[in-house]
Amino acid sequence: MKRTVHVGGIPLGEGKVAVQSMTTEKTSDVAKSVAQIVRLTEAGCDIVRVAVLDEADARAIGELKRHVSVPIVADIHFSARLAVLAAEAGADKLRINPGNIGGEREISLVADCLKAHNIPVRVGANTGSIEPHFLEKYGRSAEALVESALANASILEKHGVHDIVVSVKASDVPLTVQAYRLIAERCDYPLHVGVTEAGTEKAGLIKSSVGIGALLLDGIGDTIRVSLTADPVKEVYAAHEILRACGIEKDFVEVVSCPTCGRCEYDCMGLAERVSARVLGVRKRLKVAVMGCVVNGPGEAKGCDLGIAGGRESCVIFEGEKLEKVAAKDAERVFMERLEGLIRK
Repeated sequence: MKRTVHVGGIPLGEGKVAVQSMTTEKTSDVAKSVAQIVRLTEAGCDIVRVAVLDEADARAIGELKRHVSVPIVADIHFSARLAVLAAEAGADKLRINPGNIGGEREISLVADCLKAHNIPVRVGANTGSIEPHFLEKYGRSAEALVESALANASILEKHGVHDIVVSVKASDVPLTVQAYRLIAERCDYPLHVGVTEAGTEKAGLIKSSVGIGALLLDGIGDTIRVSLTADPVKEVYAAHEILRACGIEKDFVEVVSCPTCGRCEYDCMGLAERVSARVLGVRKRLKVAVMGCVVNGPGEAKGCDLGIAGGRESCVIFEGEKLEKVAAKDAERVFMERLEGLIRK
């Protein structure tokens, strides 16, 4: 049975998959960091990670906590001392990298601080910083990632820390999936899932969807981060889309739209984009269809709460079994009015 780890008020390991992202502002620039965290929270982010490069960043965490409600994770590399400062400043969780935090002495210092402040830690292994002896033994592989993460987790356990989350990320999707499947068999820690350094918005979304989606469908993953070289708010929206596609998140507006073909005689593509933009972030279980033609549209979108299928002169708007023919020039207006009614209902 998987252990439960609480990050602030967010439980990991109890079945619900938490969405994470990371700020791109300098953490010590409190005003900009707070503004970005607020945007992330409004988009549906459950946990926000911030980079701690220096003492100013570590000490700024306390100020951030006074302005936001979402749990803050301090991302630490190369310095156990900064990890201690971040915890003392009020971080809800630390993230350390096994490959660069130091040896057992440094990990023991972090462990003492974690216990003193009663906060969890993520042991985040990735292929860019696997410890040399694991690379020598296993090469750049799933085994190296897993062994590195578990070895460092065992040191934390030895020093009395048990609230541990683990990740084993790679920029290579098959390697990432293999590593997570392997570690899921070997431990009961909650798993933070993601494809690291996935790339720009389009390429990164595809890689993350394949990797994270495959693992979620296997039942692997307690919290996810979609890594994109883009505005982090887009990471949050992408994460929710992945959860929805996997059938994990239910309270959202699903937009069903056909790819269109030569039968389409109205702006189906444009309308589908406008409908998707309108329902972005709406937390309500609805299914809406934007279909290209009246030949198959209503039948293909059966079960939708609201749908439209178009033609050159007129469109059909359907709600359940009810069909209504509307002049093409009025169709979008009528459809969007009906959609607003369902959202507000």
